[in-house]
Amino acid sequence: MKELNFEELTTRQKLGMVYTAILHGEISEDDEKFVLELIKGHSLGAVWIQQGYENTIPMLKKVREIADYPILIITDGESGVGKYRVGKHNAVGTTGSEKSAYIFGKTMGVAAREMGYNVVCNPVIDLKDGSMRCYGTDADKVTELAISQVRGMHDGGVLCVAKHYPGGNDVGDMDSHMAESVSDDTRESLFETHLKPYLGLNGEGLLDGIMVGHKKFINIDDKYPASLSKKVIDIIRNQRYNGFIITDALSMMSIKAMYGEMESKGLSVSAGVDLLLPYARPNMEQFGQCVEAYEKGLISDECLNEAVKRVLIAQHKVTLLPVDTELSDDDIEEFQSINKNGVYTRTDKDIPHTISRDGKHYFVIVSKQELSFENEKVDVDTFSNEGWFQPARIVKKINKLFPNANYKIIHEFPSQLEMKRTLYDTLDCDKLVFITFSEMKAFCGREHLTRRLENLIEAMQITGRISSLIHLGNPHVLKNLPHIPNVIFGGQSTESVDATLEVLAGEYPAKGVATYDFKLK
Repeated sequence: MKELNFEELTTRQKLGMVYTAILHGEISEDDEKFVLELIKGHSLGAVWIQQGYENTIPMLKKVREIADYPILIITDGESGVGKYRVGKHNAVGTTGSEKSAYIFGKTMGVAAREMGYNVVCNPVIDLKDGSMRCYGTDADKVTELAISQVRGMHDGGVLCVAKHYPGGNDVGDMDSHMAESVSDDTRESLFETHLKPYLGLNGEGLLDGIMVGHKKFINIDDKYPASLSKKVIDIIRNQRYNGFIITDALSMMSIKAMYGEMESKGLSVSAGVDLLLPYARPNMEQFGQCVEAYEKGLISDECLNEAVKRVLIAQHKVTLLPVDTELSDDDIEEFQSINKNGVYTRTDKDIPHTISRDGKHYFVIVSKQELSFENEKVDVDTFSNEGWFQPARIVKKINKLFPNANYKIIHEFPSQLEMKRTLYDTLDCDKLVFITFSEMKAFCGREHLTRRLENLIEAMQITGRISSLIHLGNPHVLKNLPHIPNVIFGGQSTESVDATLEVLAGEYPAKGVATYDFKLK
């Protein structure tokens, strides 16, 4: 493996060093060949090969075989990598455990390295209230967990990319995939909260890379979002951060609808970004836009050279990573406990968070809208949740833990008949338990329970009928619900779903901690 010499690179090779090619999914043969030729010609800084696609492993193998220099091979790993996955990133946060964070990072690092990656985009250190992608809103606690996780990632054999710089509040709570999001944070307020995890990692020498987001900070730069803003990027550079900076996907509407594909690439590099991530195809067209931006003077030689040097430094760091770290049985056991140990409760004083195992209870299970209850077939799946929330599996668990209980499955936007039957069928029971869920997906906007479901729960609580509620996912979606004396919260994984029912049955302790401050009505 030979490291590239900056002095020997041509301008085209330098432009390739700041480009991140996408090499997964339905890529054409011509486009794949184009990317592989860039690699052969030492003209590509990074490839993004997202895990989970049918051609992921073959692509990883091709790149590893062809690249004779330490090209950056990147994937996202918010929930983990390969078979080592937790229920969204917040599963680690709700354990409140630095040990769990370290083990999460280590298992992710080992799994990613063994697959062929050397960079994983993690940890998510946004301090966004309610997000299931984040560790929480306590900047000091998030910093502690992030430091532990990155130590584990390094020990496992991969570089980290913390995201999404610089964090910040979100006025209007808009998804950047759909439109431009805005923050009214100032430099001062960022240093007080959102930048603490970045500065903490950087101070420990652990911050390899940063993914800069597309949020516009109107009190710092009212013209450009963070990914195109030298004013925003310079904030972290002025704190002696010398690692590389990669954009979030430039294919998001917050960029495409506002700034143009070619222009945004030039603006990013000029602002101090080192790696462009178009996350769009064809690569030959996307790379051509990088060349065009340079030829039109949007990228200066000075900015290009600075970016290339930082990418080469990152490639050098890859050669220093451990290559033989293995997971012990204790590591795997600790990892497997993360989903269960993140379950926590909010229970009224003097009210138990358990119910009797042999009672005549009734469970109302809220299902995704597209699910057929007969065969669980999904014809139009707007929320492909990787199988973590399975009503039939939940029913089996209920039957095992509460053999005398009955159940009903209703849709998240229940029909008139579902509403009527739920109201009538649940009248004669010892304890009535609702099981709800939520999940965030890109391009789907804000998370909510449907108003119809909220209305059903509100109607039943006028007479205090619901004794317990189990919720899987973002706790803030419950904010419109009436008071329920016992609420058990879990993450988005089958292990966490099982654990919430075990906590309700008194078979497993609720060990987790709430990472956000919220209340029901």
